[in-house]
Amino acid sequence: MALTTKERMAIERHRMAEQPPDFRNRNFEEVPYGYTPEQAVAEAQRCLSCKKMPCVSGCPVEIPIPEFIALAAEEKFAESARLIKTKNVLPAVCGRVCPQETQCEGQCVRGKKDIAEAIAIGNLERFVADYERENDLMEVLKIQDKNGLKTAVIGSGPSGLTVAGDLVKLGYKVTIYEAFHRGGGVLVYGIPEFRLPKKIVEAEIGALEDLGVKIYYNSVIGRLYKVDDLFHSMGFNAVYIGVGAGLPIFLDIPGMNLNGVFSANEYLTRSNLMKSYLFPEYRTPMIVGRKVAVLGGGNVAMDSARTALRLGAEKVTIVYRRAREQMPARAAELHHAEEEEIEFRLLSSPVEIFGNEGGWVTGMKCQRYELGEPDESGRQRPVPIENSFFEFDCDQVIVSIGGQANPLITKTTPDMKVNKWGYIEVDPWGRTSKKFVYAGGDIVTGAATVISAMGAGRRAAKAIHEDLMKESDETFTQGWW
Repeated sequence: MALTTKERMAIERHRMAEQPPDFRNRNFEEVPYGYTPEQAVAEAQRCLSCKKMPCVSGCPVEIPIPEFIALAAEEKFAESARLIKTKNVLPAVCGRVCPQETQCEGQCVRGKKDIAEAIAIGNLERFVADYERENDLMEVLKIQDKNGLKTAVIGSGPSGLTVAGDLVKLGYKVTIYEAFHRGGGVLVYGIPEFRLPKKIVEAEIGALEDLGVKIYYNSVIGRLYKVDDLFHSMGFNAVYIGVGAGLPIFLDIPGMNLNGVFSANEYLTRSNLMKSYLFPEYRTPMIVGRKVAVLGGGNVAMDSARTALRLGAEKVTIVYRRAREQMPARAAELHHAEEEEIEFRLLSSPVEIFGNEGGWVTGMKCQRYELGEPDESGRQRPVPIENSFFEFDCDQVIVSIGGQANPLITKTTPDMKVNKWGYIEVDPWGRTSKKFVYAGGDIVTGAATVISAMGAGRRAAKAIHEDLMKESDETFTQGWW
């Protein structure tokens, strides 16, 4: 018997149980345990099935949220997961790492007055995807007949996997070229095991391979092949570039070249992709700091700080030049970092890193800031306070202040336009200035979220299909969009 609106409104949001902070801060196991089936059903029953579905408009890939939640409420968990996959090829990933509080849950009618009371859309997406996988209920999705067209995808990160999934279902022969020895891009080299277990990424990539997507690893496009080679020598009809923006940025301050200063990109890649956290089982050494300073306030900074703690640091300090409410990290990541007793030195920015005679980091000098007028981002601009310096001891510094575009592909594709920062210029559908070459994700926007990269991938897949169908003088059908 269906619940009334009043009965649904009376159900409180279900929180996921988690590892205790003083236990999880020394292991790499996933922090939240996830829902039980009973909790998932109860949470799904909170949904009001709004006619206007504002949650869907808040989702970059337009998952049919009320419909998948309704199936979950009926305990049709595998069917719910399969419905999500018609729009999102990575549901177990997105359920864990997407910023739902600013997207789908941010638009939820129940959360308008208090975001903490929105339907836990991300938790439910995670649950149904996990249920399908853990109970061996994953099915190969139906795909259209092969159309004889070939698409190359450069990079197996979120946007590349999305393009591949959408196009293979339309009958394309899709080949992904991945520079690393494992697929997933930032999902495997950037996000730690305690936030996104790698077996989940492997399973979702495996599902794409079951559909027919071919992946070549250790294949650096721009070196092994150029983009033009993919067309002229390899016979591809279209190329999608989704290589991310993994070139690190460092501060121009004294001491930045000392031993013990890492980019977050290198630090996390060593720990995650190369599994130094399991040393010596995996033969990737890692210098473990005793007192670690992390520069930055985004999710990557939180991942770096929490990884340092788990690797054995006695104290980890985050240094960020704005206030807490301006930190771009997800609310859940900030909350977890604080629970794990990571120190926050806010409204502060480093001006010098100290070292000893051997060239190793020994400490840091910072300047205090205050908030001024809003800048172009809409946030109050941090303004340095004169003569407000302070120092503290540290023996390792992890720099997490953003990334920039790696020029490897763009420099070997001179007829493709880039902007002054080196990012590829595209139209709203991901079309570059070079015919039948498309791009999306961080290589276009700079560092952003997993789901926004996936949204770019979906738009580009639609553009590729439309353009190639027109080129082959066939009718473009858009039923699944």
